[in-house]
Amino acid sequence: MPNMRTAFLSDARFLDHLTGEGHPERPARVTATEARLAPQPWFTTLPKVPIEAASLEQVESVHSLSYIRRAEAVCGSGAPFLDTPDVAVCPASFEVALLAAGAGPSMARAVLGGEADNAFALLRPPGHHAEHAAAMGFCVFNNAAVLARHLQRVHGLDKIAILDWDVHHGNGTQHLFEEDPSVFYASLHQYPYYPGTGSASETGVGRGRGTTLNCPMPAGAGDSAYERAFMEQILPALDLYRPEAVIVSAGFDAHRDDPLADIQLSTGCYRWMTQRMLEVADQHAGGRLFSLLEGGYNLDRLAECVEAHLGVLSESVKA
Repeated sequence: MPNMRTAFLSDARFLDHLTGEGHPERPARVTATEARLAPQPWFTTLPKVPIEAASLEQVESVHSLSYIRRAEAVCGSGAPFLDTPDVAVCPASFEVALLAAGAGPSMARAVLGGEADNAFALLRPPGHHAEHAAAMGFCVFNNAAVLARHLQRVHGLDKIAILDWDVHHGNGTQHLFEEDPSVFYASLHQYPYYPGTGSASETGVGRGRGTTLNCPMPAGAGDSAYERAFMEQILPALDLYRPEAVIVSAGFDAHRDDPLADIQLSTGCYRWMTQRMLEVADQHAGGRLFSLLEGGYNLDRLAECVEAHLGVLSESVKA
């Protein structure tokens, strides 16, 4: 039996966001991962928490109303994409994006309500590229940012840390919080690479200076480079910041077998990073750790990495 109660959140409606033939961010990302998890005996013991779609107020905490309305209109019109050709949409995409944005508040209710110790959401579309008023990089709404604001406004937490280990820099998340010292944003990502942001010199703006930490990685970097960044930069910074909740933007596209980038992580490195973030959450945040799926486009490796991540979160598999 697991020692930690890890809530698992997903929804069949995530399959309704259709991106077209050949698009990397496809419904099979969810179905392949669920097929890998279902036979695991420990997976059946995890609390399964339903997702309530985000309200307009929750989404508007990080996005402009005009953008939300534009997203609704574009999806409803049957247009093939929103704002940029890589954000492929269909008529159901707006409602699915609201569901993805609602995963964070739903997991917050479970964890802050005592139903679970931590939580992971298998969702799509991802969110960390979504800007205040623009879709970008497969992302419609910024799911991690909605969660951060919800934890502050509804649950009364003050200092939130977001660690983004997706292989692409989370430009949207950084820009939403770079002037806000109440949210610490740290990212490891391939650089220079899409979307072009995330240099080490980007450390925050104004009052938020010092609460953005970028650890850019060259193509070909592997486990040892990530572990060094954790030990020398990320963990000391988080210990100094002392967050009251930890959010992981959990992209698994830095795996060495992923087709969209050139970082060379092993599945074991994701176990190791998960364990380190659990330790941060245990030390500073009463164990409150919330993980939301971002990227990961090799279906087998994505499923394998999510299994490893969940296994460590629930202490069903040792890191």
